[in-house]
Amino acid sequence: MTTLSVVIPAYNEEEGIADIVKRVLAVEPALAAVGVDELELLVVDDGSKDRTAEIVSGIEGVRLIRHARNRGYGGALKNGFSQSKGELIGFLDADGTYPPEYFPQLCKEALAGFDLVIGSRMAGAESQMPATRRVGNFLFANLLSLVGRQKVTDSASGMRVFKRSILSQLYPLPDGLNLTPVMSTRAIHEGVKIAEVPIPYSERLGRSKLSVIRDGSVFLQSILWTALSYNPIRILGLIGLGGVAFAFVIGVILVLARLQGVTTLSPWMIAGIFWALVSGVAGISIFSLGATFNYLVSLFYQRPIRQGLFGKPIFKTPLDRQFGWMGSLSFLAGLVIGILSLVLGLSGWDFNRLWLYLIGSALFILVGVQLIIYWLLMRVLEDLSQREFQARQDLDAASR
Repeated sequence: MTTLSVVIPAYNEEEGIADIVKRVLAVEPALAAVGVDELELLVVDDGSKDRTAEIVSGIEGVRLIRHARNRGYGGALKNGFSQSKGELIGFLDADGTYPPEYFPQLCKEALAGFDLVIGSRMAGAESQMPATRRVGNFLFANLLSLVGRQKVTDSASGMRVFKRSILSQLYPLPDGLNLTPVMSTRAIHEGVKIAEVPIPYSERLGRSKLSVIRDGSVFLQSILWTALSYNPIRILGLIGLGGVAFAFVIGVILVLARLQGVTTLSPWMIAGIFWALVSGVAGISIFSLGATFNYLVSLFYQRPIRQGLFGKPIFKTPLDRQFGWMGSLSFLAGLVIGILSLVLGLSGWDFNRLWLYLIGSALFILVGVQLIIYWLLMRVLEDLSQREFQARQDLDAASR
């Protein structure tokens, strides 16, 4: 027997709560047709100051949960999850924007083997979503697809069905409106099987509680911070590679200019050298920091490192394991270039012919020192992680 528990968080929704509740109850026959035997509907009144709770209490077949004070969208949903009984848990907003008539389709996908099914407003044919929110959702979804390496079209959708068994993988979840993007981000990084079903989106009843700028910035931070807690190198590595690539391009331009006989620095060339140094050194630092954080994540979760910049190895030997010889080579190259520049300067060469070599020497030495330091740090963390993981396996084997 399969039960679907639908949770509706409601805060001052007297205008539309009766309509959405009746629409949810009306889909029970359609749910039975896809294999859901029972529908449980819970409305969490999140400290409403209007007649929301009074209206819900007068509708048969609904379980009302009341909060004495407002706990937030996420707080209301989590309380509903904890008090529900279904093997499948669904939720949607109380404002009438999401179509409960699509719950059977979402449940069908869940019963077919998917752990989390998202009703995608962005993939739906009919949508009355305001343009600013549509753009924001498009950006958030593509950001999540980038940091999580899995395509998601609507990371912040407020209509979903998921299996109760994955709750432990999705928690902790925030109390605010950012519960949905955090849930999506955690699900991707936990390897949860996700499906999306296109749904139409309607104009809400009553005044929206979502602030595009305030809540949009919270959504952005939530996605990035959650992704960082799972796979830091994915974000920091891309930023670091961008810095190194910028420095490389500027370096090539300067070398070509020098080969063409240019020895006088224009203001733009001086600025280019400055930013190449900054972005190159910072890029290596940020990339190495991301790789180091991945070892810390592995140590914290007590599991082998399973994430990476591109999801699967590019090199037979992981790049971070090669930081030692790469750093040593960079340091020696910088040292040699610096010594040769000094010798040439003492031999009478004009400084205008040596400035680029001296700058290159400093860059190579600084990068080399950084790589060696991070290589040593990661080898220590790797050893600690492997010892913790092995100790946990030995303990599990001894307890059996």
